[in-house]
Amino acid sequence: MNKWKGKSRGTILGYRIFVWCIRNMGIRSSYAVLYFVAFYYFLFEKKSNTYYRYYFSQRLKYRYWKTKLSLFKNYFTFGTVLIDKTAISAGLRDKYTYEFDGIENLRNLLAEKKGGVLISAHIGNFEIAEHFFADIDFECQINLVTTDQEVTVIKEYLESVSVKGSNIKFIYVKEDMSHIFEINEALSKNELICFTGDRYFEGSKFLEGELLGKTAKFPAGPFLIASRLGVPVVYVYVMKEKNLHYHLYARVAQNVKKRDAQGLLNSYIQNLESMIRKYPLQWFNYFDFWDDID
Repeated sequence: MNKWKGKSRGTILGYRIFVWCIRNMGIRSSYAVLYFVAFYYFLFEKKSNTYYRYYFSQRLKYRYWKTKLSLFKNYFTFGTVLIDKTAISAGLRDKYTYEFDGIENLRNLLAEKKGGVLISAHIGNFEIAEHFFADIDFECQINLVTTDQEVTVIKEYLESVSVKGSNIKFIYVKEDMSHIFEINEALSKNELICFTGDRYFEGSKFLEGELLGKTAKFPAGPFLIASRLGVPVVYVYVMKEKNLHYHLYARVAQNVKKRDAQGLLNSYIQNLESMIRKYPLQWFNYFDFWDDID
């Protein structure tokens, strides 16, 4: 069994290579490099291959060859998402097109003047959302609550190549629960709090729910906090389409009672599953998500 350890994939060397390729070859030519990278992972990344073969064959019910091909495509797609994030941060936003689906839900949320909660997942490319919000006069501070223990050198490097600093603030989950005060302070300023709800790691509190036909563990924190705050909750995803095009989805959590964390989780899972089925190659959780592999 291999659970998520609280650290994301990626190294500073990998991002430096992306930046060099983008600057010297262009975005689309940089994608070509990914065929070799994806093929390397396809051949040698045994653990991730095992988990994603299970995901495609057992949870999505793909046949043998479709599973094989999807595994390669997933690695390739993950690489394009990282390149896009790097390129957009480096000032190449105008190379991309986008569309909004449900942006009025975010505007209505802010109009209530009591802040709000966004819940996303490790699917698509949510980290680039702020670059698109600016084009629709969506000026609001987003605070990303994270348990990610990724070394800050990667974030610092991306900021150093960015044409403008990121508007996203990070609120790190702490054992002394002081992050709760930071969340409440942000909400009092009509700011948005964003969680990712699909990565539970060993030793933390969890809730259970059925995703793609099998029960899995989800981090309890986002759903316990969001269900108790008494503010609107919106599920938000930024999904990659063809030809440097992105599609932002925003859906309001419906019929969820206050302090009903399990009900909120069930609503989230239903929404997330619809996105996974629509974009199966863009779900990036490279570990034993269902705890079902020996």
